[in-house]
Amino acid sequence: MKLKALIFDVDGTLADTEEAHRCSFNDAFLQVGLNWNWSKPKYAHLLSTTGGKERLVAYIASLPLSAADRRALTARIGIIHQTKTDIYTRRILAGDVPLRDGVLRLLDEAERLKLRVAIASTTTFSNIEALLRTTLGWNALDRFAVIGAGDQVERKKPAPDIYRYVLHELDLAPDECAAIEDSANGLRAAKAAGLYTLVTPSYWTQTEDFSAADLVLPALVARLGIREIDDHLMMTRVAFAY
Repeated sequence: MKLKALIFDVDGTLADTEEAHRCSFNDAFLQVGLNWNWSKPKYAHLLSTTGGKERLVAYIASLPLSAADRRALTARIGIIHQTKTDIYTRRILAGDVPLRDGVLRLLDEAERLKLRVAIASTTTFSNIEALLRTTLGWNALDRFAVIGAGDQVERKKPAPDIYRYVLHELDLAPDECAAIEDSANGLRAAKAAGLYTLVTPSYWTQTEDFSAADLVLPALVARLGIREIDDHLMMTRVAFAY
């Protein structure tokens, strides 16, 4: 088997966390005294900017504000985002967000086959840890050979930095790994790092362009296993060589 590692995105891929993120942002806005409210369509649009702090920057930039007000709000991004992260973590730890269909089966199969699994995400390590421990148990971090979080690299997706970081830590070549993503930005990042990429769109990303993906599926369905991914990766590499 050529495949040696699966690299998972987190938000939208391991679990449909975006609604929890959206609600946590809105709760944080209330807590810090801002009358902002991000609707589902608004948040879906904002997701084109990866990273929570970066999303806040983009939103503030879109508001009709004076230069002084914009600077004042920008200076508050750190506290707004930390407040949101605390609320989100409590929501995740309450068990409100399950893994997406097929994820646990694929993780278990990788463990049986002694295939390494890793994470390449734009979210914070604390967000990743909360989700993994809640859905997979308190020893969940031990299941992953590498956990790449957004604060470990300078540029977030669609830049390939987080995937290159994970590949370096795994000490594997891109053609020995497969990435699993749910968004166009994630797809662009993975492909720029040279990875075979499987995409499972979520509600938030279903209208995005995934034409560059090697495989697009509505979910990690039961008929798809590690060996099927490996076979498809091999066929893709052979076709690309010709």
